[in-house]
Amino acid sequence: MSQDIHIRPATAADAATITAIYNPYVLDTTISFEEQAVSMEEMAARIAKVQQQGLPWLVVELHGELLGYAYATRWRVRHAYRYAVETSVYFAPEARGQGLGSRLYRSLLQQLRDLGVHLAIGGISLPNAASAALHEGLGFRQVATFHEVGWKAGRWLDVGYWELKLHDGPPPSLAD
Repeated sequence: MSQDIHIRPATAADAATITAIYNPYVLDTTISFEEQAVSMEEMAARIAKVQQQGLPWLVVELHGELLGYAYATRWRVRHAYRYAVETSVYFAPEARGQGLGSRLYRSLLQQLRDLGVHLAIGGISLPNAASAALHEGLGFRQVATFHEVGWKAGRWLDVGYWELKLHDGPPPSLAD
């Protein structure tokens, strides 16, 4: 199966499929804290913004079909946070349980290491055992839980945060 898996940077042409993968999380779950469906144009703009910031937005294809995506965004806007990112990963329902998540996430984390990112942070709406297991399987450790931080689907929701240190020591470069 591995020869049929292709991980590559997202393009604007992927926005429709990425939107189709993401919107069910928005509309039917508490995994995303967004509450309104995202348009294809908005998704294309989000992809472009991430890439313009020099961060990766990757997709994974199996047998030529785009089944998932992962990306990183700046953790906070203050300059001292410039070596920390928040990571996100989403999959089409038919892709879950095939090991694509860990392969895609490993690729994202390697690109972040290559960029000199120090810390990757994953925020997970709780409960979400599958996402927690994915993060912990890649070496993330849970460092915080914010209780009742979001309101969606008629209830308060908790969010847990996991972190993974990608580099030790000072930043690898001073090119900020």
